[in-house]
Amino acid sequence: MSKTEATIRGPAQEDAHWMELALELARSAAAAGEVPVGAVVVKDGVVVGRGHNRNLTDNDPTGHAELVALRAAAARLGNHRLAGCTIFATIEPCAMCAGAMVHSRLARLVYGASDPKAGAAGSVLTVLNHPRLNHRMEVTAGVLADQCSEVLTSFFQSRRNLSRVAGVIPPSGREPAGEILSESAERREVEGAPDKKTE
Repeated sequence: MSKTEATIRGPAQEDAHWMELALELARSAAAAGEVPVGAVVVKDGVVVGRGHNRNLTDNDPTGHAELVALRAAAARLGNHRLAGCTIFATIEPCAMCAGAMVHSRLARLVYGASDPKAGAAGSVLTVLNHPRLNHRMEVTAGVLADQCSEVLTSFFQSRRNLSRVAGVIPPSGREPAGEILSESAERREVEGAPDKKTE
């Protein structure tokens, strides 16, 4: 997309465009068996970093989509400070990812679905723009929120259905005491969709 196209689209349409790219990455994560979260870092109308959850693929507890995208952007730009960059993420960042966003000095965060059980952009914690921290960024919430939430909801519903067929979860929907369906499937819900992160 050229700068002219971005100008013609307007800010809301431009945000939706980049979020669509993040959603494509989230779908790629789901296809790989990862919790479907995607993130894109953009500077001056150009994608400089992208990523999706890679916790299971890389056996990495820090393999969240946002961190993968931030690392890629820093490598491409040759600087750990990402001044002037915007990150588009399909879900509100956790405390770890929000902290990395502060340290990277991003100009802006745009996210889709809120995370009422672990979101660190205001839903549970306020890591971003905390008055005691030395960096502020613009935050835009709710861009393509329904689509972002649906990707998560569909992924976890599919996993629950497979688990029921395998006999892990009885038809009642209640797990047997002491059994864990997956690393993250039942940890928390984001507007009806369980957690994007693995623990």
